[in-house]
Amino acid sequence: MKSRSESLGQFYQHKFNAEDISTAPVYNSFNVFSIEDRILSGTSSPSFVRRDFYKIMLFRGENVFHFADKSVTVSGNTLLFFNPQVPYTYDALSTNTSGYFCVFREEFFNDAIKFPVRNNPLFMADAKPIYSLSAEHSKQVADLFIKMSEELNAEFDYKYDLIRSYVLELIFFALKLENSSQQDIRSNASFRIARVFKELLERQFPIASPSQRFTLRSPQKFADALSIHTNYLNRAVKKATGKTTTEHIFERLISEAKILLRHSDWSIAEISFALGFEDPAHFNHFFKKQTQVTPTAFRSV
Repeated sequence: MKSRSESLGQFYQHKFNAEDISTAPVYNSFNVFSIEDRILSGTSSPSFVRRDFYKIMLFRGENVFHFADKSVTVSGNTLLFFNPQVPYTYDALSTNTSGYFCVFREEFFNDAIKFPVRNNPLFMADAKPIYSLSAEHSKQVADLFIKMSEELNAEFDYKYDLIRSYVLELIFFALKLENSSQQDIRSNASFRIARVFKELLERQFPIASPSQRFTLRSPQKFADALSIHTNYLNRAVKKATGKTTTEHIFERLISEAKILLRHSDWSIAEISFALGFEDPAHFNHFFKKQTQVTPTAFRSV
């Protein structure tokens, strides 16, 4: 059994109303689009699925975006980041909606930046990368999307390198919007340890098949992987994030469990095994303790 998902090729097939992927226009692992053009073309976003590509969107208007089991209302000028780990969709776009979005796969940045895109704070599963923009900031972001679009259609040997720089500028622009006090916190040792812990946690996701297993399930295993004492890890994570190591692990487990229950056709036994539980009964007990409902009841809602 497979989790429902949308590949970048299927995205193009859907967008261009191609009967099969082979007849859709061929693109590199990057592209940029105007939201207005998307509305005029009559295409719509598919229902809740996990994508195998990243998306950055400048959205102008009002709408509700649905991430896994959360819904967020946006209004005005908004910069949003979407990642392959979390399924998402959004309500139908009104005719007065405008803006831009770009899509790219992780390999678009291979060897181009010093850290994987999936480890960027904006693209982690527990991130809330939604930024309300002033009119001035919205214009700066729009200018970057326009430059991407212009370069994409240009005859220039290094155009994708230049486009990558524009995408990185978008990412760093959003990171700079973070509160300065948070930046001070991030400079200390506790934050650095907590960041590495969270990167190691996220590296185990998404769970793409029932044969894949979530193995680092305890603070002790994470501490061993990081070659530090468990107490030191626990103190650092608690100081930097306000949550315990176990709370982070459990929250991520529950998040992935909800995604698989809602957006895959795997059996509960398969989900239980993939999430590292030896017995489905233990998974049922864990899920109900964390959410107050059983996996079966959650799936049926």
